[in-house]
Amino acid sequence: MIRLITNTPQYFNDIAEEIRLFLGMAEIGGAEVEGADTELRIELLADRAEGSLLPGGLKCSVPFTYDDGDAMDKKRQQKRAVKLIAYRLMKERFVANTPWGALTGIRPTKLLRELSQKYGETEALRQFSEVFSVSGEKSGLARTICAVQKPFIESAGERALDVYIGIPYCRSRCLYCSFGSAVARTAHELSDYLAYLKRDIHEGAKLMKQGGYELRSIYVGGGTPTVFSADQLSELLTCALNSYGGFGEELTVEAGRPDTITAEKLRAMRELGVSRVSVNPQTMQDRTLGVVGRTHTSQETADCFQLVRSFGFYSINMDVIAGLPGEGTAEFEDTMNRIAELRPDNLTVHTLAIKRSSRLKETLPDYALPEAEVVESMTKLGAETAKALSMRPYYMYRQKYMQGNLENVGYAVAGKECLYNIDMMEETASIMAHGAGAMSKRVFGAQNRVERLRNPKDIQTYFEKQERLFEQKKELFLSD
Repeated sequence: MIRLITNTPQYFNDIAEEIRLFLGMAEIGGAEVEGADTELRIELLADRAEGSLLPGGLKCSVPFTYDDGDAMDKKRQQKRAVKLIAYRLMKERFVANTPWGALTGIRPTKLLRELSQKYGETEALRQFSEVFSVSGEKSGLARTICAVQKPFIESAGERALDVYIGIPYCRSRCLYCSFGSAVARTAHELSDYLAYLKRDIHEGAKLMKQGGYELRSIYVGGGTPTVFSADQLSELLTCALNSYGGFGEELTVEAGRPDTITAEKLRAMRELGVSRVSVNPQTMQDRTLGVVGRTHTSQETADCFQLVRSFGFYSINMDVIAGLPGEGTAEFEDTMNRIAELRPDNLTVHTLAIKRSSRLKETLPDYALPEAEVVESMTKLGAETAKALSMRPYYMYRQKYMQGNLENVGYAVAGKECLYNIDMMEETASIMAHGAGAMSKRVFGAQNRVERLRNPKDIQTYFEKQERLFEQKKELFLSD
């Protein structure tokens, strides 16, 4: 247990995130934690005149200076100052791979874009390097992505809206998964969920029209949407298209598991206008697939991809994960070579995140995970494969507890980018979300503010609280 003492308790979690860049998933308690279980004492005191590095722990003071701005902006600056000093304090004592420096947020590209708008790109990149200690390679990646995203972001008006439809069911639960997804045991479970989901969609579409929002895209994700039958998928998509009056510029179904995709389902999707499909192997190593709980083989992935391609979808994405148990550079290189042979239009390279509610976290000592340097070499292989396939990075996000403190990057052939992914990660359009665990967002662009509303993760609770949820959505999307 690590004991953290601070007179800025409102930033306790932010400070803890900086500490975990160096100490992994360490348990961090507040000032009341004391005694034999305390491994390290860290004091981080704001607006104190003195501070020093102590033999028995770490201690530092944080002087604050503010640019002109309102109360919200000053609070943002204060939090940033606290995080930066925590990062520098830890860096003096511990060694860790931190290519993103002090940045712990999900959206580094959003930060770079905002800094560029305020100070210009040159100054923004200088701050990335000198203030936040971001490596030149990662700053360059963020800059490239911002350039690719620019026309998509500029096309989003103040009332731009994307629709997310969540299917929280899978055929099996993966070792690394922490999503609130379930394994459907009976046919009634899926049919009951579909009935509630259709009502949710209908109510959300009414709010979109009442609020004068402009639909940009619809994204059906999960879980695994293709656990639904062909008839159920057709019923769901028909409901969404009729309720919203179309799908904007893009309709995506994250089919995901190759072992849930059939010609009948693909035909139903194609006939209803689905333009983008994901086929997600995560790895092309059969041994690893068994270890992580996937119920398909690498050959089934390849066969499924060719089947999806035969239906003429505009864009096909494939997901992989760098850093899976038991894999090294050789295994990941083989996965990349086999995916390159298939030539998808999009490639998303994830870095394994050890999520607190996953089976992996619960049984972590049972698995051999590659070192940070190996995982980093894997992500570079992913980038090289994408480049060889004429793809460019177009969106990125980070998660807590990622191996090597790295990132997830989506690559796409020019013109095949997923609009929803950009809007969702950069928070430049509002999101109307349907389904258990899905999160709606209202973007107030002029105020640089985002308000969120998460649906209950538990499926039965989602059913029971739907009326209250409709009222909350009405307040979120129709308030001034």
